[in-house]
Amino acid sequence: MTNSTAPVRFLRAAERPATAWRNGGGVTREVTGFPEGAGLDDFRWRVSLADVAAAGPFSAFPGVERVITLIEGPGMALTVDGTEHVVDTPFRPFAFPGDAATDCRLLGGPLVDFNVMTRRGHATADLLLAEQPGPVPVPVDATVLLVCLSGTATLDGTLLTRYDAALLTTPATHELHPAGVTAVITFRS
Repeated sequence: MTNSTAPVRFLRAAERPATAWRNGGGVTREVTGFPEGAGLDDFRWRVSLADVAAAGPFSAFPGVERVITLIEGPGMALTVDGTEHVVDTPFRPFAFPGDAATDCRLLGGPLVDFNVMTRRGHATADLLLAEQPGPVPVPVDATVLLVCLSGTATLDGTLLTRYDAALLTTPATHELHPAGVTAVITFRS
């Protein structure tokens, strides 16, 4: 059964400010986080998009699990605690601990990546990349975030353009129709 009357909070990409990194290597645009208004030291979960313009070390996030997904560009090589991992295929998530010493080397120029972070012991995230139409259930004990990563998508008839998001916090089932790739992240606290 589909319930498209449950409230949905749409988060438009055009309304997100860009925040420059301290090292000058890029900018981040936070999609959303929980609790609302939390900073980098006290979020339970956080989702962002980053424009990476230069190589360099990643900021450490003690006690945080990270999943990074290349969206556009030639990719990067991440050295995580001394082991190199090549992240050069779009829409293939790579998970690593936020407290690991991590350095980034660009593989040929600037890129855009998608980041999901959860604080250990406070939240978990299941990330799926949807390319086909289907139902999006919101369980009683969860929050679901949709982010259109490429192309467009419609959620219950409302259009999402590139990097637009929809936050679903009420138990219900929604209908997603992606024309591209849409991230579906289910958070549990």
